[in-house]
Order: sequence, then structure tokens, then C-alpha cells
Amino acid sequence: MKKILLAGVALVVLGAASASAADIQRREAMPAKAPPYIAPVYNWTGLYIGISGGGAFGHSDFGPPFSSGSFNTSGGLVGGTLGYNYQMGQVVLGLEGDGSWSNIRGSGTCLAGTITCGVKNDWLGTARARLGIAVDRFMPYVTGGAAFGDIKTSAAGFADSTTTKTGWTAGGGIEAKIAGPWSAKVEYLYVDLGRGASIGLPASDASFKTNVVRAGLNYHF
Repeated sequence: MKKILLAGVALVVLGAASASAADIQRREAMPAKAPPYIAPVYNWTGLYIGISGGGAFGHSDFGPPFSSGSFNTSGGLVGGTLGYNYQMGQVVLGLEGDGSWSNIRGSGTCLAGTITCGVKNDWLGTARARLGIAVDRFMPYVTGGAAFGDIKTSAAGFADSTTTKTGWTAGGGIEAKIAGPWSAKVEYLYVDLGRGASIGLPASDASFKTNVVRAGLNYHF
């Protein structure tokens, strides 16, 4: 009888030990808690194309012998963009070119207020370097380079003239990724095309300086 009792006690102990071991195994097999999701950092490297549009405001003046005072110019512009970015850490280096149809114009009085003179710009392009700081989906940047465009001049009683000029531009903006390969930007540029377009007389010319404020939409490859 004693042997039977001892055998029963041993079976109970072995059963409890087996259940405890199985419970430990089950608890060890439970998967660890998944780490928190971290969104991937957006990389700006690559080629892109886009469209842009906005407005411009500035001033012009005529040189002697017409000699006008400074007068205001304004108008709109819309066009296309082609560029490339290369990102190193948070620094983004880029090259960007754009060309726009424009309708920037203004007029003032010339020849001591006796006639009206006018200036118009029909197209405007730039070729610029960009330097940006990437903050994930956002990239503020500065930019500068060459500007190209026409200066059309007119004066009552004289033949109109048109000159294609090369000048300079500088400015900055901010660009942000909005969905998939798309990004949007807001940009300011100061443009100076110098002086050009004599009106019938070689010594007469007009200046063209303008401030461009525009928005753009880019597709990144």
C-alpha cells in the first residue's frame, strides 16, 4: 500500500512539473511586441519636371534722350520647369531651368512728360543653382543664376523695338512632397535683365527689373 501511495505522489509531481514546463514554453513562444512604425525619410535625389505660374511686379525707366522717371510694371506668367537634385545628408544641391510665357508690362511719360513710353516682356527664362535643406518632406532653399528674356519698348511717334537680354536672378522658396512622386513649391525670384531695346535712336534704352512670385507642381522620377 505504501508503494502505491508513493507511486501516486510521484505521478502527481511529474504531472505538475510537465504542466509547468509546458506553460513556460507557451509563454516563451509568445511573439514580442512589434516595434513602432517609423515612416521612411523622403529622399530628394533625382530628375523632375513641372509647371509653374504666378505674377510679377517691378519697375522700368527710359534712358536719354527720352529720359523717363521710374514707372511700375506688372503682369502674369506661366511655364514649365526641368531640374535635378542630389541629396547628401540633409543638404540638397540642384540645377533648375524654366521657361515661361509672360505678359509683364508698364508705361510712363517720356521727353519731359510730352509722350508716353512703354515696356513689355513676352517671355522669361532662368537657369539656376539651388541649395536646400531637407527636413523629410519639406525643403526650404535659396537659388540664383542667369535670367533670359525680351524687352519690348514703345514710344508715341517712334518705331517699336525688341531686344533679347541676359541678366541675373536670385531668390528662394520652399518645396514639399504632397503625394507619391508629386511635390509643390512656392517661390520668389528677383530678376534683372539690364537695359535694352533702343527706340529708333541708338542711345535710347530701357531697363527691366521685376519680382516674380509663383507656385509650382513637380513630378519626380
